[in-house]
Amino acid sequence: MPVTSVPPTRAGTTRVANAPVNFGIYSPDDAPLTAAELLTGLADAGYDGVDSGPIGYLGTGEELAAALERAGLGLAGGWVDLRYHEEAGWRADLAGLDAALDMFTAVPVPDPAFAPRPTLACPPNPERFARPGLAYGEPADWAGFASRVQRAADRCRERGLEPVFHPHLGTDVESAAEVERLLESTDVSLCLDTGHLWLAGGDPLAGLRDWAPRIKQVHIKDASRALAAESAAAGGDLMDMVAAGGFTPLGAGDIDLEAVAATLRAIGYTGWIVVEQDAPPTGRDAARLMAAQRANRARLREAGL
Repeated sequence: MPVTSVPPTRAGTTRVANAPVNFGIYSPDDAPLTAAELLTGLADAGYDGVDSGPIGYLGTGEELAAALERAGLGLAGGWVDLRYHEEAGWRADLAGLDAALDMFTAVPVPDPAFAPRPTLACPPNPERFARPGLAYGEPADWAGFASRVQRAADRCRERGLEPVFHPHLGTDVESAAEVERLLESTDVSLCLDTGHLWLAGGDPLAGLRDWAPRIKQVHIKDASRALAAESAAAGGDLMDMVAAGGFTPLGAGDIDLEAVAATLRAIGYTGWIVVEQDAPPTGRDAARLMAAQRANRARLREAGL
């Protein structure tokens, strides 16, 4: 990625969080380390907060609040899939959204700028999941899709939380053009994921600048287009690409972290920065994965975050 020179303006205030997905944790019942081990390890590595991961993994209610307080970590938010492409599925999925909102609102938030962000996203689209980043087709009923995103965002705001929509490879919103269309069709805020946007053919630096007023969370992820292309050429789907290391350790891929940090300062971004280096759900060595997240935090410090 070419380096873009960004003149300094006012600095935003940021805090850096990590996420259970970096440890291949996709279910609360299948994790290579306990919630307490994860939180202690991340605090020791210098992180300020954590994403919730699968609902229930870190605990809920007072249990969650107490665990975060013991570790000295904030809650950055958490992922919630809803089937925006069809009304019946979307309605059925609202129970999961409500459970997440119950969990997020149970955690005390001294500074509203760092309240948990409900991270709204689509479930995998099978055709797109099989060929990530190639943006096949679109929801048949875009007006309905956008309406359901808007209603989900409004539901979060009724609970006092500002949601962010996360464009993601293998789902109905991947490319920069699809992000633009969603932003034009709704007032939902955006979680910009540098790695997913890059592998979908976009430019994270341009996205940060162009969508700055709507960006309320940033996921820092490095990625390699060469590794992603090799996986695709071998017939790999999104999870195969993840297993092949398409999302690299920070500093080992194509993303210019110093330029990202400079752009965040230039736009005055304030909020959570969540480190994500998606890991496959198998072959997980907890000590190795924690060492990787310590290295990611050190690399971000070098970049000025």
